[in-house]
Amino acid sequence: MEVSKPQIIQINEGEVHAHVDRLVKQTVEEMLNGMLDAEADRLCQARRYEHSDQRQDTRAGHYKRKLHLKAGEVELKVPKLRHLTFETAIIERYRRREASVEEALIEMYLAGVSVRRVEDITEALWGTRVSPGTISNLNQKTYERINEWRNQPIEGGHRYVYMDGIWLKRSWGGEVRNLSILVCIGVGEGGFREVLGVAEGAKENKESWLSFLRHMKARGLKDVELAVSDKCLGLVEALGEVYPEARWQRCVVHFYRNVFTVVPRGKIKAVAAMLKAIHAQEDRKAAEEKIEAVAAKLEQMKLAKAATMVREGAHETLSYYSFPQAHWRHLRTNNPLERIMREIRRRTRVVGSFPDGESALMLVAARLRYVEGTRWGTRRYMSMERFNDVMEEEVSTIA
Repeated sequence: MEVSKPQIIQINEGEVHAHVDRLVKQTVEEMLNGMLDAEADRLCQARRYEHSDQRQDTRAGHYKRKLHLKAGEVELKVPKLRHLTFETAIIERYRRREASVEEALIEMYLAGVSVRRVEDITEALWGTRVSPGTISNLNQKTYERINEWRNQPIEGGHRYVYMDGIWLKRSWGGEVRNLSILVCIGVGEGGFREVLGVAEGAKENKESWLSFLRHMKARGLKDVELAVSDKCLGLVEALGEVYPEARWQRCVVHFYRNVFTVVPRGKIKAVAAMLKAIHAQEDRKAAEEKIEAVAAKLEQMKLAKAATMVREGAHETLSYYSFPQAHWRHLRTNNPLERIMREIRRRTRVVGSFPDGESALMLVAARLRYVEGTRWGTRRYMSMERFNDVMEEEVSTIA
């Protein structure tokens, strides 16, 4: 009697991996679409086709949205509602990821990374290999989207704005020259921070700032009551022309640094404590009295130049006292924008010298657009409720 030999099954490792990837992709796709349906049910307060007295809305079909995963591309079926706006964290995360990918492609291109290397990097990072033609087209489309974002209408009022400029380098006829990118962020009526404007300025002079402010005003920037910045005379003069009703707040931190330039290193700590005392007063009148006391003390310390700077410039740092006390710590400095500018400097340092002003503007704008979509722009920065009532109460008490 013959005993049959066991059959040996040849398994192709590549086919197994491909099959597993398909299963993972299918599972993730089903899970995400299930989450989207559940979110739509929650907003409608009823399941699809369910008759309920608590129903708030009904379905109006869906639209398809692609999402790239390591296992492949999945297709999301995003529900549409007849009346309510359907928003989900899944789509928001996709938008932030998309903005980050755009910025990275621009950054690699401007840094001189070869197309083949970009292909390898994109496949390693995102599971998708980007072809040379796609890279060129994507950069062009990205520029168009960023310009559309830069020029979109500004909605609602913005009582507080923060402005600054960043100097970058560009190649020009074999020489390296400086170029300026102007940036403005603001706090809207809901208390959230928003990027209001980013534009190329030939210099940080009055003409550049004037053009920048007029551009934002034409797009709808209104109700500006306080502008916070370093002491750039061109900016201050332009602000007075475009928004004559707005006050100007000189950044306290920048003012301190200016004073420190004429103070010996061994005395900086003591002088810093004296300057901080000015901005720790309970109202503007007390702060002005403290300015004179500090200036007199500096003269006693044989720091005549520092005393002069305090007498002539410290009053420019007190505008925040005219606003609700709960907002003071947010208005004394340009820190909300300064932190972003430091990140921009770090990112642009990779490129070195830009080929032209547009490429520099696009990279800075891409970073700002990405930041706005993160927790920075989605977390309430300050409470603006009852702003007018509080302003009336507090302004009436100012001596």
